[in-house]
Amino acid sequence: MTVRLDVRSQSGAVRGSTELDPAWFSVEAKGALMHQVVTAQLAAARSGTHNTKTRAEVAGGGAKPYRQKGTGRARQGSLRAPHYKGGGIALGPKPRSYRQHTPKKMVRQALCGALSDRVASGHLAVVDEWSFETPSTKQAQAALQALGVTGRAMVVLSRQDEKAYKSFRNIPWVDVVLTGELAAYDVLCADWLVFTRETLPGDSTWTEAPAEEPAPAPALAAPRAEAQVVTEAGEGIGAGENVVAGESGKSGEAPAEAGEAGEAGEAGGAAAEARQTSAGAGASDSDGDGDGEVSEEA
Repeated sequence: MTVRLDVRSQSGAVRGSTELDPAWFSVEAKGALMHQVVTAQLAAARSGTHNTKTRAEVAGGGAKPYRQKGTGRARQGSLRAPHYKGGGIALGPKPRSYRQHTPKKMVRQALCGALSDRVASGHLAVVDEWSFETPSTKQAQAALQALGVTGRAMVVLSRQDEKAYKSFRNIPWVDVVLTGELAAYDVLCADWLVFTRETLPGDSTWTEAPAEEPAPAPALAAPRAEAQVVTEAGEGIGAGENVVAGESGKSGEAPAEAGEAGEAGEAGGAAAEARQTSAGAGASDSDGDGDGEVSEEA
């Protein structure tokens, strides 16, 4: 299984991507194997300089404290025996080496398993290069924050990254190791691993990010085509004439609307006159003369 990670700059910008070597970063993590290798590594770190003196090495005690018989006490040959105060130490620790022999294949397999576990958890970051002009712990902390590194981190550097080494070494929660010092115990103790393209183990494939294309210029508006208006006679009129015709059409609609309003007003006036005439006829009928004639005239 191949794993591809983004390669970022010191500021966190994506510079490209890299395909990690499956032989290093896609290995099954075996707990028993890593335990054995870590135990051997911690044992080899012991100095083994502890030392105690036996009864032969303690000063004094050369004379027999009292005679062999006749005292009623247990026989003694020296006052520097282990059961005496100031005497030698029986079976005490002596300087020795705690180093264990571990095959190289087991050591590498445990390291690959630890690296694969960090990759599977998404706690591995790859940087293009460290671009410190001068050693700066503040810039180093800002770089880790830009990469999203939290918790205890391990930064793997090459021998040429002297400025980066001086920048990261003062951060208490960051361990700085060189490429040749990478070990399974250090990887398991760190929450995050930060590599550069140069220090990434194995044969990794690098792919550079495509360059950003400039934004296209806004398209110019297409020239407006002259619309053809067909008149009642079937002749074509240009765009300018169309506008005039449209305006004249709108002005022609206004008088038509005004005419309709006038006709409505005349109809309303005629109705009002009819109501007044009928009212007058009713009044004359009440007087008693000419009922039929007035009503017929109305």
